[in-house]
Amino acid sequence: MPAVLLVCLGNICRSPLAEAALRAAAEQAGVDMAVESAGTGDWHVGSAPDPRAQAVALRHGIDIAGYRGRQVQAEDFHRFTHIFALDSDNLRQLRRMRPAGGAAHLGLLMDMVPGRAGSSVADPYYGDDAGFDRTWDDVTRAAEAIVAHLSP
Repeated sequence: MPAVLLVCLGNICRSPLAEAALRAAAEQAGVDMAVESAGTGDWHVGSAPDPRAQAVALRHGIDIAGYRGRQVQAEDFHRFTHIFALDSDNLRQLRRMRPAGGAAHLGLLMDMVPGRAGSSVADPYYGDDAGFDRTWDDVTRAAEAIVAHLSP
């Protein structure tokens, strides 16, 4: 069974939305897949997602209020088959964090979307609500692409 970890900096905006979108896409497609999210930083460990992230997810019928921020751990590189960073800075950090023998495939999330290779999911934290809608659109497209790619 595929196991996917989605990673941004703080795990309160982009990666929880990506987790929600991927869980929904996998469920809709009937694909059994473990999905979690985490951050490379530790600032928001134990925190709920940003209220704006919660609001955009709710507008799409998904309640993420129960999600809690966590930091990437060494065992994640063994536990997950795929770890996708939401931007290139976090991908570089994941490469530095990867322990010897860590078998997870590392990649940039938007590389999964045709025509978006090398692009990042913009961080909406310091912007307005519209940024969270753009983030939702990006992670939804990526989620659909991941499900198509990892489906048997």
